[in-house]
Amino acid sequence: MALFKIQNQIVKKFITKDLDLEKNLQSLFENNLDEILNISFLAHEYSTSFGGRIDTLGIDRNGSPCIIEYKKNQSDNVINQGLSYLRWLLDHKADFEILCRNKKIEIEIDWDSPRVICISESYNKFDIDTADILPINVELLRYRIYDNDILYIESENYQKVKISTSRIIKKGEKQREKSEVLQKNYTINEHLQKASKEIQSLFLKLREKITSLDKDIIEEPKAKYIAYKISTNFVDIVLLHGSLKIFLNIKSGELNDPDVLARDLVKPKPVGHWGNGDYEMKLEKAEELDKVFALIKQSYDYNK
Repeated sequence: MALFKIQNQIVKKFITKDLDLEKNLQSLFENNLDEILNISFLAHEYSTSFGGRIDTLGIDRNGSPCIIEYKKNQSDNVINQGLSYLRWLLDHKADFEILCRNKKIEIEIDWDSPRVICISESYNKFDIDTADILPINVELLRYRIYDNDILYIESENYQKVKISTSRIIKKGEKQREKSEVLQKNYTINEHLQKASKEIQSLFLKLREKITSLDKDIIEEPKAKYIAYKISTNFVDIVLLHGSLKIFLNIKSGELNDPDVLARDLVKPKPVGHWGNGDYEMKLEKAEELDKVFALIKQSYDYNK
């Protein structure tokens, strides 16, 4: 994507540039992991028992273990590496739990929702096709670095399983029943069942507004909430019986909230919560929908 700077009605295009060293990409992300991806850094080049090293190991705010691999050149096969490390990690949960304790991470680990994140300047057709057909979600992020030290990150947009796999599924059905599930999949319907008819209707209206903001928005049902993200979550929604609890991924003190609809979860005293971000809102009535959505759009603009 081309970026331009506007100054005194003059438009100047930013030019992309390369990092000086391949390792600089990994260091840049690891030193700023929470700011960029809302992930707490745990380990650099983490050794596994079969000899491989996980580029970056972290845990997100929901307790999901995060394996991050960087594709520094076209020959790197980061997707297969990430999946191999994921399988190893699920067989060595105690090691990860010890690592979290040593780093004083107090959040409960969500072993049902581990994440594999690949970061690259670009992906070829084989990368995308591999991620497309996998039965689990692998997150592909693209980055660009421009003049004036501007970092741009976006998700590689793809839809999962476009081809028929019925024969493969039938053939491998018995094997798959015995195999360990690497990621547990949650659905929108599972969340809707928790809410009253009125709240279900309210959520569906809000959902339509959110997804209309950008064709690249990813809707991702989690165990506790439904996330909406580009490269990172900008809003998380919890469906309750009588209301929607909404978390905005905006830092404390930076939300423009003239109607005081949101609660600051950091000041004056930090409050623990499931979703990402420092603000929480509650939506109970259709009359409040537009004002709540305006704050959600603010979070989208803040994170895009």
